[in-house]
Order: sequence, then C-alpha cells, then structure tokens
Amino acid sequence: MNADYSFEIYTQTEQLPPNWDVLAQDNIFLTVNYLQVLEVSAPVNMRCHFIGIFNGSDLKGIALSQFLDLSEVESFGDRDSCLKTKTRNVVFKNFSSKVLFIGNNMLTGQNAFAFASDLAPSAGIQTLYRAAQQIRKNLKKQGLKTHLTVWKDFNGEQVSWFKIPEFRGYFQFQTQPNMIFEIRKDWKTFDDYVAALLKKYRDQYKRARKKAEGLTKQKLSLEEIIHFQPAIHKLYLTVAQNAPFNTFYLHENHFVEFKKLLGDRFLLYGYFDGSKLVGFSTLIKNGTDIDTYFLGYDETCQREKMLYLNMLYDMTAYSINKDYSRIIYARTALEIKSSVGAKPADAFGFIEHSNRMANKFMSRLFRFFEPETVWQQRHPFKD
Repeated sequence: MNADYSFEIYTQTEQLPPNWDVLAQDNIFLTVNYLQVLEVSAPVNMRCHFIGIFNGSDLKGIALSQFLDLSEVESFGDRDSCLKTKTRNVVFKNFSSKVLFIGNNMLTGQNAFAFASDLAPSAGIQTLYRAAQQIRKNLKKQGLKTHLTVWKDFNGEQVSWFKIPEFRGYFQFQTQPNMIFEIRKDWKTFDDYVAALLKKYRDQYKRARKKAEGLTKQKLSLEEIIHFQPAIHKLYLTVAQNAPFNTFYLHENHFVEFKKLLGDRFLLYGYFDGSKLVGFSTLIKNGTDIDTYFLGYDETCQREKMLYLNMLYDMTAYSINKDYSRIIYARTALEIKSSVGAKPADAFGFIEHSNRMANKFMSRLFRFFEPETVWQQRHPFKD
C-alpha cells in the first residue's frame, strides 16, 4: 500500500475539487462537463463514481468508475440467437451481472484516469485499487454485490503499470482492437486522401458517393437535436439492438444533454431523405483527436444508400479538412473501418470475479462471454 496517497470518492460533479479540469486538460472524457453528461443522462443501469487521488491536500489524480447492473438490461442484443448466445446471456445475467468498471464502458481507449506528472502510474493505480475496494463496499451496503471488477482499455505499454501485487488475482484479457486512423501530415484536404487510395478503394468511394445521391447531410443545432430527439433515439436503437452484445442502452436525452454541456465540441450530423431523418452520426473534438461516438440509421436506407460507409467518409473528410491528427473509430465494424484507412491498435484489460472459484476459471469464462470477431484487415492506400 502506498501511504503517501489518499483518495476521495464523489457521486456528484458539484462535489469535485475546483482544479479537477487541470488534470483533465488532455482528455475531454475526464472533464467536469463530460462527467456532467453522465450525471444527467447515463444509461438507467449505470451508476458513476468520480475518484480524486491526493497527496496531502494536493490533487494528483482523477478517475472515473461505472457500476453496471446488467440484470436491468432487457436485451443484450438481438442479432445472434444461437443457443450458445442465449446460454451466455442467462449465465451473465444471473452470475456476472453486477460489474464495476474502472474506466468508461461507453468508450474505447484509456479514459479511466489521468495522473499528475509527479504521480507514478503504479502508485496511482495502487490508490485506485483501494478506491475500487471501497466503492464495492459502499455498493454492498446498498444491496449491490459486485460480481466482476474490470479495468479497461490499455495499450501494450500501459499494461506494464499493472505489474504490481494487487493485480496478481486478475486475468489480463485482450478485446477487439481500437480502430485508429492516423492522418498523414501531407494530407491538407480530403482530396489528398482520395488521391492516396488504391484504385479498388477509390472505386469503392465513388460507388458509395453515387449510391448516396439524393441524401442531404446537416449539422444539427441544439434546438434541432431536441426537435429530432425521438427519431434520433429510434435510429440509435436500430443499430444498438443489432449488436452482438450490449451492456447498456443510451438514455433518450443523452445527445441533447451532450450538446448542452459540450457545445461545439460535440457534433451531431443528420442525414435526410427529403425531410425524413434516416441516419445520424456524432463526433467529439478531443484535443488533436476526433473521437467517433454513437450513430444510427434506417436499415433499408443503409442497404440502399451505403449510408454507414458514407458516414465514415464524412468523418474522415471533416477530420482531414479541420487538421486533426487522428480519428478514433473505436470497436465494431473492424473490416469496413480498415477499408477507409483505420488500423487496429491492441487493447487490453484486467478482470476479476468476486467468487474465488469462478475467478480461477476466468480465462475460460472470458472467452465464453466475449463475442469472437473474425475479420480481414484492408490496406486501402498506395503505399
């Protein structure tokens, strides 16, 4: 135990220390404004805790935890209906449904914590380990026994931070990769990107744009997001319920609150067929990165207009034209994201079951719960 550091656990953003955002300046997903989004529009089965790490009275680290009660999720996803999937869902719901995440289960990447430069990562993680223990105790007093504790998502270099005694009982796992698009410095406009594509993928781009003729794209204001909120939520659910596995569903007001609290740093684009909203995509400005967020579409329009692929091209175009360095495309749809230029980055995590016997078999259990994805990486550029 590192006695030099203490921690405080907060359940409301108004309780956070005034200098919280000093440590969050490099990651929008740890700022007070973003945490307020979670506070007012988190999924109904999620409880958030905010953790401050202190050396005396000095704030040295900040972190986010999310407790999810998966027994409150009506459907984990409707795409797969095989017996293994149904069995997995029953087992998960009854024996592993109370999950404490140190990190953000709504995002991909290391959005769990940020430390001051003079706080060694191992010392910070040791303190967060104690904070997680305390959160589990607090939840247990409320009748919520934690089944699983999960720390996510870390790259290969960050994994070394967890080579400490506290994590001997944890199983290190690898998830689907985070798809990241590194924008070349010599691309000044989207036309430069298109020119860099191999003929096969340039033809794919032209075909997608041809298919989408007749659709219009519009950046929606807060008032417009409020107006289209029911339609946006319906389109989101169309995509979410077709996923192989879901641990939450967004609250209907989520995008409205996001726009209210993040302003111009949160962008929502509507896709229209005439006056009918048939799809939407979202982007978040995060320093020199653009993070893609949730999207939705009408299934028929998606098939006929190649809408999803066109959304990816539009995200790429915005990021290049606005001089961003990277696009964080996150997980899912790995192959199509690689076809527009994203590359996989390994993502690791650590998981422990509260039942010692179950924890001994965590390597097998994890393979049972984590949906397998077989995909082929594409290489769309000339060099």
